[in-house]
Amino acid sequence: MEITLPATIENVEKVTEFVNAELAKINCPAKAKAEIDIAIDELFSNIANYAYNPEIGKATVKVEVQENPQAVVITFMDKGIPYDPLKREDPNVKLSADERGIGGLGIFMVKKTMDSVEYEYKDNHNILKIKKNI
Repeated sequence: MEITLPATIENVEKVTEFVNAELAKINCPAKAKAEIDIAIDELFSNIANYAYNPEIGKATVKVEVQENPQAVVITFMDKGIPYDPLKREDPNVKLSADERGIGGLGIFMVKKTMDSVEYEYKDNHNILKIKKNI
């Protein structure tokens, strides 16, 4: 299943509802669902805020369920500025917020809570896949 819509902050909720409908079909545990929801918020918000700035482009979110072991793979695709968030150095969470500087904490949380996070730039698309074992 996939959904394509304008990459705006207002559509984070629609993307979350779309993914949650798929998660409900497989009785996704509450903790995994909460972690996935946080990842969706972070990743779709980043697309909305940075991929096409100042224009608004489209983004596609695809949900796949894998078996043995059961996992959910969510793919975020956009035609915005090429950007690999995984190349960004992880923030030093031992420093205070002031010492650490702005940015990077959201993708760091995604990397820590998902079982895998992959990025590629292919056919003029940013493609970011997250996988959560259920």
